[in-house]
Amino acid sequence: MIGLFVFTIVAAIGIGFLGERINERDTVVGIIMTIALGLGILFLSLYAGFAERVYSILFGQIVGISQADVLITIISSTVTLAILLVLFRPLLFSSFDPEVAEARGIPVRLLAILFLVLIAITVSLAVQVVGALLVFTLLVGPAATAVRIVQRPLWAIVIAIVLGVSYTCLGIFLAAISVNWPVSFFIATISFGVYLPVRLLSPLWIGRRARQKVTLTQSGVFSSSQADEQEQSTSVETMGRIQGKSL
Repeated sequence: MIGLFVFTIVAAIGIGFLGERINERDTVVGIIMTIALGLGILFLSLYAGFAERVYSILFGQIVGISQADVLITIISSTVTLAILLVLFRPLLFSSFDPEVAEARGIPVRLLAILFLVLIAITVSLAVQVVGALLVFTLLVGPAATAVRIVQRPLWAIVIAIVLGVSYTCLGIFLAAISVNWPVSFFIATISFGVYLPVRLLSPLWIGRRARQKVTLTQSGVFSSSQADEQEQSTSVETMGRIQGKSL
């Protein structure tokens, strides 16, 4: 597991340094993934252990995790969440408007590299559950569902964490009561089964929120215009009274 941490973190730092521009990131990610795939094939050919271990790396085998791996997972998860909480506000600012954030003195590139390192640690932890081939099930699925439910970034992170943990626990339970079906299959199926209806039905409440915002904006503009008119009429009446008294 230590080797997995090393390789994913090195790949994240490489993507952060080489993909400085947005239009270069896809190319850099593709090149690094190609190199990683080649190294993976090489290591699999040199591996002299049991084939079951290779299967667990590719597709996940949570019941085969040792106590040392559990301890490393707890420590890594705690450190990752703590760093994310510390970097939350500047990272959110630099994600929405990197040019303005850089003009304000925020180290946008350094934050991007740190965020990629956090993703690398998350990937290393998720590989134990769903494997290297299905790691995006826990990495993308809960987050994609959460952003369709709420609009606030903090609430989206909280809901994504809850969904990811729920998918994992329910997948382990279903795998335990089934006959030789892998945990990763259930987790991937649950993730897709939750995302699909949310994706199809989300335009309903997203459109409702947009209409409510438009209504509130229009009512606010109307109220402000009424207040301005009332203030103008009051000032005119006051000026008329002053002129009448002076005459």
